Amino acid sequence: MKRTIIKIDEELCDGCGACVSGCHEGALQLINDKAVMISDLYCDGLGACIGECHAGAITLEEREAEPYDEYAVMERMLPKGEKVILAHLNHLKEHEEYELLHQGLEYLKKHNVKVNFPAENKQNSITQDKPACGCPGSMMQEIKRPAPSGFTMAAPVIVQPSELRQFPVQLHLLNPNAGFLRGANLLLAADCTAFASGEFHSRFLKGKALAIACPKLDSNTQSYIDKLVEMIDVAKIDTLTVLVMEVPCCGGLVRIAQMAREEAKRNVPVKVIVLSVQGDVKKEEWI
Repeated sequence: MKRTIIKIDEELCDGCGACVSGCHEGALQLINDKAVMISDLYCDGLGACIGECHAGAITLEEREAEPYDEYAVMERMLPKGEKVILAHLNHLKEHEEYELLHQGLEYLKKHNVKVNFPAENKQNSITQDKPACGCPGSMMQEIKRPAPSGFTMAAPVIVQPSELRQFPVQLHLLNPNAGFLRGANLLLAADCTAFASGEFHSRFLKGKALAIACPKLDSNTQSYIDKLVEMIDVAKIDTLTVLVMEVPCCGGLVRIAQMAREEAKRNVPVKVIVLSVQGDVKKEEWI
């Protein structure tokens, strides 16, 4: 079957082992000082290991792979003890993989294994209907917004002006030597951010040049690094703000910015802003 699964770049992997300990499912091992995925069966495709990799060696790709097997994962996990099992169950719950969570709990019940997992979590695992695999960034979600009150005073319609100062905006299409980039504050935004936040123009884009990209779906991301290096060294951008979503695959855009800064001759301040799927700012920091 074709599904989302991790891919490891052996040239970038430095053998630190952080991803191995971060993968509760046991899909990764260190072999000859390199992280290796030992079986497609154990990779849930949720990308928890991506956040553990400081070298940017792990990405997500869609390819033919064996279906993820929650029962096989639980079987491998039992000898590791309750802490690892709970971490795995909470991992599934956080990513709303309720079908897999239900399978894991059924396996434990069948083998008379008791763990301190809250009853309400067990109930959610049965009542929710969610996809069985894939990146949380591609998982279907319904976002609940507060309903308007029954009576509202008529108010004048305020048209909020666009803060976009150039076109095109896709990073693949941008000329890194364009005049609007010279000395600019650059916003490097993940594609989804403009739709998640109602304040995208007024809060994040105002006064900045814009480049958009998707680290999961776009091809040839090395060209992104090369373009950003040229923007830093030749166009001499003043600052770089990276706006991403909270989903793991979006972390790839932050790593692209970090790698570009490392390769560039100039040092440029980089700020990272992380949005929730509801559009709230979860984190904002200079790195």
